[in-house]
Amino acid sequence: MQIIERALISVSDKTGVVELARALADAGVAILSTGGTAKLLADNGIPVTEVSDHTGFPEMLDGRVKTLHPKIHGGLLARRDLPAHMAALAEHGIDRIDLLVVNLYPFSATVARPDCSFEDAIENIDIGGPTMLRAAAKNFGGVATVVDPADYDEIAAAVRGPGGIDAGRRLALAKKVFAHTAAYDAAITNYLTARDDEGDGGTRILPDVYTQQWHKAQEMRYGENPHQAAAFYRDAQPAPGTLAHYRQLQGKELSYNNIADADAAWECVKSFDSPACVIVKHANPCGVAIASSCGEAYAKAFSTDPTSAFGGIIAFNRPLDAETAAEVARQFVEVLIAPGFADGARAVFAAKQNVRLLEIPLAPGGNIFDFKRVGGGLLVQTLDARNLAPDELKVVTEIAPTEAQLADLLFAWRVAKFVKSNAIVFCGNGQTLGVGAGQMSRIDSARIASIKASNAALSLAGSAVASDAFFPFRDGLDVVVDAGAGCVIQPGGSVRDAEVIAAANERGVAMVFTGVRHFRH
Repeated sequence: MQIIERALISVSDKTGVVELARALADAGVAILSTGGTAKLLADNGIPVTEVSDHTGFPEMLDGRVKTLHPKIHGGLLARRDLPAHMAALAEHGIDRIDLLVVNLYPFSATVARPDCSFEDAIENIDIGGPTMLRAAAKNFGGVATVVDPADYDEIAAAVRGPGGIDAGRRLALAKKVFAHTAAYDAAITNYLTARDDEGDGGTRILPDVYTQQWHKAQEMRYGENPHQAAAFYRDAQPAPGTLAHYRQLQGKELSYNNIADADAAWECVKSFDSPACVIVKHANPCGVAIASSCGEAYAKAFSTDPTSAFGGIIAFNRPLDAETAAEVARQFVEVLIAPGFADGARAVFAAKQNVRLLEIPLAPGGNIFDFKRVGGGLLVQTLDARNLAPDELKVVTEIAPTEAQLADLLFAWRVAKFVKSNAIVFCGNGQTLGVGAGQMSRIDSARIASIKASNAALSLAGSAVASDAFFPFRDGLDVVVDAGAGCVIQPGGSVRDAEVIAAANERGVAMVFTGVRHFRH
């Protein structure tokens, strides 16, 4: 156990620091502090000694040098179990510092501001704070180091008690500190290496050195297969509206595949403005629909492919009501996702405790980057978050789509973005009718989509078709028109666009180009 006799407190985020300092002072702990923190504590009647008075050396260089002094770092780094270290402290009149409470200049928050200048960013790179944190955390055998206000209550309780802070807790705090300083340095590196040092001094989207940190949220029994170890890691601050914000209301522990498929379903369903339902199997939507209610959307989505929906992941972008829950409960479902669950819906699934219910706040936003690990490296790209408006479409055929067809084309296009390439999606009246995914040939995807529709007894007559990339030849267009398509949406951009357009005119269907591709590998 380490009894706390002297603490140094210097924080940028003042949350809870007065209460902590008061608890320390009440326990007889001598408090050192700097600048604004010292003033805040003094204004609240808490005895505090300025670091400059403690060291006998004034702050200088506009506050850049204040804690970089042997009386600070000697007090933090001296090992209490080494007599030579203790003798050195005594020889030089250095007091031990048993507790360090520091959080850093808000670099990430500063550079996130649209009006942040390069000079502002540089001035918000903390030097003294990380130096003290690393020194104290290295010496966790004799020093407790606190970087997170969430730990203040526990520290206050420990100093009030007779035992102080035990070794296990000091080590846990040190681990937290090194993770924090690593993330802090990573943010600085990402910012600086994304800066263009030539020309106008602007910034690039992707930095030259990219560093990211994730926090383990869950150990898993295994990965995609039983012989693979796995865990789920969260961003330190997950983007609003993302899967990492889930709250599991009931059900078995989520598996690796559950989380991967749940993410695919959630990202797809939250892209719609109308009440929507998305059913995912093996990372691909097998049924998607929009309607005036969750219940109607579910019925339409399920009818697309009832066979594949068995044991799937189902997501809604509206709170789930009891009536819809009762319909869903008639099928075998692995995971059910919604922004909320009515009491009646919870009651329906109370009898099916293996069903995993995930509640995720529906919020705009998403990840900045998309990652794919490859041998010896990492592919990084910005997220495919592009949604098209009707006025962005280019009609390329003699026949223009009707208003109803246009709505279905845009719906089909949005679904296709979440289907593995090559993707062909037949839709009608706000629901998928047939989905062809992940084939090496676009024609095969088209054929599979039509087979799926036939198996579900769904007519493709007059349907809208989305292709995630251009038709390289007219044969792909002929396949979807033979199946019943009345209009087509595709990116365009093939050297044979004229041939494909001529085929569409010959077959009497409307076709629009997006100028945007949605490959998803």
